Amino acid sequence: MYEGAIQDLIDELGRLPGVGPKSAQRIAFHVLAADPTDVKRLAAALHRVKDLVRFCTTCFNVAESEQCRICRDPRRHDEAICVVEEPKDVVAIEKTGEFRGRYHVLGGAINPLEGVGPDNLKIRELMARLSSGEVKELILATDPNTEGEATATYLALLVKPMGLRVTRLASGLPVGGDLEYADEVTLGRAFEGRRVL
Repeated sequence: MYEGAIQDLIDELGRLPGVGPKSAQRIAFHVLAADPTDVKRLAAALHRVKDLVRFCTTCFNVAESEQCRICRDPRRHDEAICVVEEPKDVVAIEKTGEFRGRYHVLGGAINPLEGVGPDNLKIRELMARLSSGEVKELILATDPNTEGEATATYLALLVKPMGLRVTRLASGLPVGGDLEYADEVTLGRAFEGRRVL
C-alpha cells in the first residue's frame, strides 16, 4: 500500500475494466515517471472524451454530434441493420469493408447473472427502427458466447412476427488455425456453417 496521490491513482486505475491491481500499479508508476507533457496530453484526452463524446441518437454508436458518421453517411443503405453489443464491435465489422448497411448498438447482452435483462438494452429503440418498414434484413452480430447467443435468440423470436429476414453471423474456424486445436463447439459451428464451393 502506498499513500496519498499515488495510491489514489492506483485505486482509480484498478477500477477500469481489465486492469488488475498489478497492472494499475505498473500504469501508475509509468505515469509518475513519464514526461509531464505526455501526462497532460493524456489528461486532456480524457477530458475531451467526457466533454465531446456521446451516443448516437439513432444507433447508439459513439459520436461527437447527434448522429454518428455511419448514420449520417448517405451512401449507406437502410435495408439491413447489423445488431452488435458494443461500439467496439462496429469498428471490428467496419474494418472488414464488407457491410454497407446501418448498425444498432445494444449496449451489452442479456445476462441474468449480472442483472442485465432486455429492458436494460436498446431493444425497444431497435424495435422502433424496425417498425418503419424500410429494413429487410436484421443481422445479429452478438458475441458467440452464452450471453450473445441468448440475446440473438431473444431478438430473433421478437422480430420473427415482423416478417424480416433474420440472419446470424457465421462462426467457426479462424483462418490460419489448426483443426486439432479447435474446441468441439467451434468445430461444430464450422460444420453447421459450411458452404458449397
